[in-house]
Amino acid sequence: MGVAAIVGIVTVVLLMLMIIGLYNSMVKLRNNRENAFADIDVQLRQRHDLIPQLVETVRGYAKHESSTLQAVVEARSGAIKASSIDEKIAAENILSSALQGLKVTVERYPDLKANQNFIHLQEEVSDVENKLAASRRFFNSATKEYNNRIQTFPANILAGMFNFHRETFFDLGTERETVSEVPKIQF
Repeated sequence: MGVAAIVGIVTVVLLMLMIIGLYNSMVKLRNNRENAFADIDVQLRQRHDLIPQLVETVRGYAKHESSTLQAVVEARSGAIKASSIDEKIAAENILSSALQGLKVTVERYPDLKANQNFIHLQEEVSDVENKLAASRRFFNSATKEYNNRIQTFPANILAGMFNFHRETFFDLGTERETVSEVPKIQF
């Protein structure tokens, strides 16, 4: 066996090892992204479990605000029924918007804001929302790493061959409009 044959065999082996390494790294990043969304799912489940309690507490004080409460209930139902990651992202953005409407409704009822049950629920919802925000940040970080890996050379060639595709981020959706507004602080 000549030197050229040995160099050829070593080159093929190194190329195969590089391809295996790239493929495995893309699989790990995809699984990391899916795991990150599973963490979001845990927080969403807790959020969905708290919403009926919050709605019933508000309903007791604000009987004539049924359209706002109904929007929250319908948005929660849609979020629970969503099956794919993209559907869940869209449904959760709708639910977040409905919850914003609920917060505006609550502002109209000073007695409700002083009620201990409501305060406790509000603290729990706030805690869940903070954990959800952290989970979303981690998910988006995992999505960015995955997208960067499959879109850069030479991994993009292998990604196309094995049907790895760009994934979407968990963004603000309709909340983007309210985030750009300066918060109003009143005493």
